[in-house]
Parts: sequence; C-alpha cells; structure tokens
Amino acid sequence: MADILGVVFRRFASGTVTTDVIFPAEAEGNTLVLGDVNISRSVLFLAAVTAATDLGLKVLFFTQTPFQSLPVSLRASLPGLKLETLKNVKFVYVKTLEELAEDLASLHELASEAASPPSLIILDGLDHYLHGSRGGPLQDDLSPVAHVAALLHDTAAFLSQILQSRADGQGLCRVMVSFQSEDEGSRDSEALAPELLLSVLDRYLQVRCTLEEVKHDGEWRVYLSVMCPALVQQWHMVLRAGGALEFRPVFGGEQQILEQPEKSKQENERCGDNCSY
Repeated sequence: MADILGVVFRRFASGTVTTDVIFPAEAEGNTLVLGDVNISRSVLFLAAVTAATDLGLKVLFFTQTPFQSLPVSLRASLPGLKLETLKNVKFVYVKTLEELAEDLASLHELASEAASPPSLIILDGLDHYLHGSRGGPLQDDLSPVAHVAALLHDTAAFLSQILQSRADGQGLCRVMVSFQSEDEGSRDSEALAPELLLSVLDRYLQVRCTLEEVKHDGEWRVYLSVMCPALVQQWHMVLRAGGALEFRPVFGGEQQILEQPEKSKQENERCGDNCSY
C-alpha cells in the first residue's frame, strides 16, 4: 500500500516531487492509517480514486456509512470528478463486525469466479466495528481485532496468489485500514488500552500512516513508518480552505524523526515486538 500512497502524495503535491515512498522489499505494504476520522477518510478516498483511475486497479471499499455524495476533500482535490467515473471502486456497506467478517471470508469463495479480484481492500473505521460488536468499548479480549486483522491479511495474500497467476507474477492485493484509538481521557476505564490494540494490528499491517495535526488551521504531519528495520518517512499535508488536500515531502524528515527519543522508542518497540512472531 505504501507505493499507492506514494502515487497519492505525488499526484496531490503542491509542486514537483522527486522523492518516492520507498520501503524494504520484505515489507508487505498493508497499511494502518491512524488519525482524525475525517482526515483519515479523505486519505482513504484519495487512495481509492488514485488506485482506480490512475493505476486501473479494482478497489473494494468497506464502510459502515453509505455515501450520498463525494467527500468535500475529494471534490475539491479533483474538481469535475463524478461518482460514475469510479467504476473500479466497489463500495460495500456493512454495519457489524460479524457481517464484515462474513463478507471478507466470502471473497475466498468468489475470487476464483471473478474476472479480476480486487487489488486494494480498504476498510474505513475498524474501531467503529470493534466497538459496535459489544455495544461499547472493546474490553478484556483482543480476539475480535486479531480475527478481523488476520482475515484481512490472509484474504489479501490469497487474492495476491490469484492476481499473480493472471498477471505474470506482477499482481498484488493490498489492504488499507483506518483506525482511531480512544483518547486516554475519555476512554472507558475497563476498555483495552489503545497500545494493546495497535500491537495486534501491527502484526498484520506492517506500514503505518500516522496523521498528526500540528496546527489548528489545517496543517498536518504525515508519518509513514515500517517495522523491521524501523524506517520513517515524513510528509507535510495541508487542508486548504476549499477542502482540498495538498502534500509535500519534508526533506531530512526521516533522520529528524528518528532523532526524537519517544518516536524512536515506539518504532523500536514495534519492530522488536513484531519481529519475534
């Protein structure tokens, strides 16, 4: 998925960008997007549209909420874009975690019959599915999040085998999942800590795209990180007055981030914890 995000960042850049998003070949590329729900959704939509229109890939987009119109950020970033142009994007509206798991599992059965399986599976708001499965914050049990993350990972791996057999070994299916962890101050005292949930997701989604607001007037930092070896790339994202998103690379950002003690510690812990599996 990191390669598709690289195409997104270059396409919606505020100027000429020569920097590519490059990660080690052993990294699978399945991506976890963390941050504000509205900004995360905008990034997911940009990835879906870019994959479908620029790269000609089939995209499966799972979400709880039906879309009556294109998001403002998408319309502003791509003026003139209409829903009918997104023929390669299939939106699947599922309300519960159980329905989501059933739909993902069914992709194994339908893949052999499909003319072309999806090359990108997007899941919008995994946290909403996890909370809704029990009527409140997830408590004392990591199995639901582990189950759906493993199912996404295994489904993508299975579809990749089919795509590779049909595309001279070049086809791949990737996963992109957005997740918003609870604020520590508002989290239920009995709910699982966000770091425990993220540690499970990290096992199956090896690339993180962290969206961190740096100003309240629409400026964000985008941290793309991968485990084993720990590697971080940094971009600057601006939400324009009309809703359009623009990106530009932060030169030297990788070294700058890794020199920050807390972020370095977190990345090393992610790498150490997950490389042991």
